[in-house]
Amino acid sequence: MSVEKAVSKLRTEMDQNRNNSYVQVVGSYLLTHLEKYPQDAGNIAAEGKTIAKSLDAMRQDASKKKNGNFAVLAPQEGFDIVMRYFGITESDGLVMTPRQPAAASVKPKAKDIDFDVSLADLL
Repeated sequence: MSVEKAVSKLRTEMDQNRNNSYVQVVGSYLLTHLEKYPQDAGNIAAEGKTIAKSLDAMRQDASKKKNGNFAVLAPQEGFDIVMRYFGITESDGLVMTPRQPAAASVKPKAKDIDFDVSLADLL
């Protein structure tokens, strides 16, 4: 199957689920994967395979790690589950590293008042 058809399928599902941030994140991940690995288009565009169903697979896998009422997956674990759902081996997967917030550069302020007194000056 062509990359264009796979991209179209992903974009259609993303458009139909604009308010679902999970579908948007996984869809973006798969679109990025297709850019780097176009040979996986057939797996992603396979009949019956959807982003929503890949999220169900992720939920089922996470429930195996459930502790009380909570289950947590690292981002890469979640993406690995999605790739397995689409039949793409982990070795072919695209590693998504979490973005680190840019360090804010702190510029020293110019002194607003030209007056400086220390405790030693007052003693």
